[in-house]
Amino acid sequence: MRSATPVRDALDGAITAIAAAGCETPRLDAELLLAHALGVSRERLLTDRDLTVSGPAVRAVQDAVRRRAVLREPVAYITGVRAFRRLALAVDRRALIPRPETELLVEIALAALSAGARVLDVGTGGGAVALALADERPDLHVAGSDLSVDALALARANGERLGLRVDWVHADLLAGVPDEFDAILSNPPYVAESERSSLAPEIVRHEPPGALFAGPDGLDCIRALIAQAGARARVRTIALEHGLGQAQAVTALLGAAGFSEVRSERDLAGIERVTVGRR
Repeated sequence: MRSATPVRDALDGAITAIAAAGCETPRLDAELLLAHALGVSRERLLTDRDLTVSGPAVRAVQDAVRRRAVLREPVAYITGVRAFRRLALAVDRRALIPRPETELLVEIALAALSAGARVLDVGTGGGAVALALADERPDLHVAGSDLSVDALALARANGERLGLRVDWVHADLLAGVPDEFDAILSNPPYVAESERSSLAPEIVRHEPPGALFAGPDGLDCIRALIAQAGARARVRTIALEHGLGQAQAVTALLGAAGFSEVRSERDLAGIERVTVGRR
C-alpha cells in the first residue's frame, strides 16, 4: 500500500484478500474494517472521493485485513463494537458476539412481560439481551447472570457506558440466584459437540467455547435451566433461544417442567429459534 492510497483502491485490495480467505461477506467486512481504521462512517467511506489511506491508517488497515483474512477473526472483535437493537455494544473475546436472531428473544419478551416484571437474562454474556430490555422497557426490573466473571465485567462496562440499569449476578444458571424473578430469558450454549468441526473458523477459533457447546445433543444447558426454572413457582414465563431442529425437544422439556402454554417462534430465516413457555 502506497503512502497515500485512494480509499477505493484500498477497499478493492481488502475485498480481494478477504474474499480469497473464504469469508462470506468480503465487501461488507472490508467496508466496516476500513471505516473503523480511518475513523469515518461507512457512508463517508463510500461517498468521499477525496478520502485516502495514509500515515498511521496504512498500518491499521493492513493489520485489520490480516486479522480478518489470515486469522479469520470476526469483524466485531476487530472493530470492538456490535450493533444490537438500538444499542452499540462493546464486544471482545470474553463473550459471544450478539447475533441478529437473538433480537427475536428481546421482541418476544417486550410483548410478553407485564409492567414492572422482574426478569433475568441467564448467560447474559456481554449483556445484549438484558441491556436491550432495560433500554426499551425501563419499567422492568432487569438482571443478567453469567458463569463467566470476564463476561460479566464486559456486560457491566456496557451498562455503565450506556447508562442503563441492570443488576449483574455471578451464577451457574439459577444456582444461588434469589427466587425473585417472574420471567427467565436465555440464549444459552446449544451447539452439539459433534457439530464443532462444521462451524466457521471465526466461531471455533475466536469465540468462547463455554458459550457455544452444550453436550452431545446441544441441550445439556437448556435441560438443566428448564429443570431449575420449573422448580420455581414464581417463574411464570421462560423464553429460550435454541438451534435448528431443537424446538420439539425444548417444547417437550418445558411441558414436563410444568409450562403448559408452549410455542416456538421463527426467526427471519424461517428457523424455529425461540421457544416460550408460560404457566
